[in-house]
Amino acid sequence: MRVVVAGSSGLIGTSLVAGLRQAGHDVVRLVRRLPQAPDERGWDPETGQLDADALDGADAVVNLCGAGIGDKRWTPERKRLLVHSRVRPTQVLAEAVAAKGVPVLANGSAVGFYGDTGSKPVTETSAPGTDFLAGLCRQWEAATGAAAQAGARVVLLRSGLVLAPSGGLLGQLRPLFSLLLGGRLGDGSQYFPWISLDDEVAAIRFVLERPEVSGPVNLTGPAPVTNAEFTRALGEALGRPAPWIVPGFALRIVLGELADQVLGGQRAVPTVLEAQGFTFQHPSIGAALAAAVSG
Repeated sequence: MRVVVAGSSGLIGTSLVAGLRQAGHDVVRLVRRLPQAPDERGWDPETGQLDADALDGADAVVNLCGAGIGDKRWTPERKRLLVHSRVRPTQVLAEAVAAKGVPVLANGSAVGFYGDTGSKPVTETSAPGTDFLAGLCRQWEAATGAAAQAGARVVLLRSGLVLAPSGGLLGQLRPLFSLLLGGRLGDGSQYFPWISLDDEVAAIRFVLERPEVSGPVNLTGPAPVTNAEFTRALGEALGRPAPWIVPGFALRIVLGELADQVLGGQRAVPTVLEAQGFTFQHPSIGAALAAAVSG
């Protein structure tokens, strides 16, 4: 296939481009600067401008755009950026997909769509939550409307917490654990819907290549764990004890509203992927962390 990728320089995008090419697909990367390589095409989501030939011959578009959810405290300005950096690019790409007749749009989203669901298992048919992140995800997914109305197969990639050798969640946690400062967050009962980077990339490839898959797809590992279980497993993978407890009030002082996301979670399960026969390379948190730590 010829696949156009937006957000190709991020944690997931970089690995996805490499994985698609390794599988024999032709990849075009959308960039917001002047294109400098044969596989690059320029675009500007703010103005809606897209190189005229950017989607020529495309079999699919993958959109992974968006500012980091947990990178900074959620000030009103930051929350506006989190929404705008997702909704506007999605609208531009969905309209381009519709105009060019591209058959597939795989669009980023997150399991935050469901809100804090406690210990209840969450599937793709579960109702949306009511907090800020859930609302952001609803807007993000709704922005694909033009592509869906034009008849494109739209896949909503509801990703969990991606475990990678560098960057992402582990990029923030590994230094703390290395300094023996690791520990559970709050009471540790909240679920962490993890997925390894290898499985995240393989799952995106999988849904692109399966014409029967459309709508929301949970990109999470098959065995979600609590924060306490995750903390213990990460400590074991790094060979570092993790005895500490970070109380909820302390997280709220430091993180503000973002703390509610850290102290809540989703027991999200990949029902669609499993029903379609997807095989996880890292089906357990131990296997996922071992791969990330050794990478």
